[in-house]
Amino acid sequence: MRLAELMSLRQRIGAGALVTLTERCPLGCAHCSTAATRHGRDLDRVRLLDLIATFTPDCRPDVLLLTGGEPLLRADLVAETAEAARAHGTRTAVLSGGYFAVRGGPLPAPVRRAARAVDHFSLSLDAFHERQVPRDDVYGALDALLATGVAVSLHVLGNGPEDPYPDEVRAQVLRRFGTDVPLLVSQVRPVGRGTGLRPRPVLPPGPDPWAAAPCDMAAWPVVTVDGTVTACCNQDVADRRVRPAHLTLGDLGTTTWGAVRERTAARPLLRMIRTVGPVHIATRAGAAADGYCATCHRLGDVEPARRWADRAGAGAAGELLQAAAVRAGEAGGPAALVARHGAARHADLVAPDHHRDRALPPGREHTP
Repeated sequence: MRLAELMSLRQRIGAGALVTLTERCPLGCAHCSTAATRHGRDLDRVRLLDLIATFTPDCRPDVLLLTGGEPLLRADLVAETAEAARAHGTRTAVLSGGYFAVRGGPLPAPVRRAARAVDHFSLSLDAFHERQVPRDDVYGALDALLATGVAVSLHVLGNGPEDPYPDEVRAQVLRRFGTDVPLLVSQVRPVGRGTGLRPRPVLPPGPDPWAAAPCDMAAWPVVTVDGTVTACCNQDVADRRVRPAHLTLGDLGTTTWGAVRERTAARPLLRMIRTVGPVHIATRAGAAADGYCATCHRLGDVEPARRWADRAGAGAAGELLQAAAVRAGEAGGPAALVARHGAARHADLVAPDHHRDRALPPGREHTP
């Protein structure tokens, strides 16, 4: 499963789910959006597998994206999850900080098993990670992962849109691996430990919140480490600093995938968040708005906003509005989504095959 295919599913309602396997991470990167440490909670293994057991051929996510903390601290569960999901026709991807790559050498046996079980394996690389996992060790891990046959990618972060770091990595990766290793380039954000960076990272400008600004990030349910299933991947929601009822879809102990999928797709308020965005909803309802996500978190408690969303988003008309918003969001493909939420200058690197003649510097291609 190539990175471009994974990203092409990102805005389809219920096409995937983000699953937080653990809060723990052995690294201590200064920019970590989750502020992960060596200590923290783990997602309950049995409850996760019970949810996967409710998948059916006609009602299942296309892909599970396994994250953390560092999900490969639970490499056996990564493999077990991938194998259980594949039995139902669902693919898996894992995003790792690559702690196992330090000092090179062969892949640890549990990591190798996980790599052979999943359909996509992504490693993080940025100036902060390099202080603990050297770049050459990351490249060595990519060689070893490619030898297992799994599709791989790099998630590269730059510190601002003009940071030359992604360009340097891009050139090295293309020379060493050809187009076998696509790059998803994003920017460091003032979230988690990133709020303590000096100078503080500046978010790229987003859409005008007072216009109809659909939320691209509410399409996939998120399984948080405490077993709650939410409709939002905002870190404050995932970490339970904010847990609005209208963004809660269920929990692993009592909710089937069918129920999660139906609530994700059919709730009028969620439909309108995806279609016009939370600030537009509040404005249409005559309610106060204060920022994009903060307004969304309060919408469930604003009765006029709920009534407006029920009128506009319910039934067949609401379904058509949501479908139109999804089609508009998919226009331009994965690169357009990355350009909106990542680093626009490098958005086309999610599918380097499409830009081979222009992008590949002189050098050899990767042959595992």
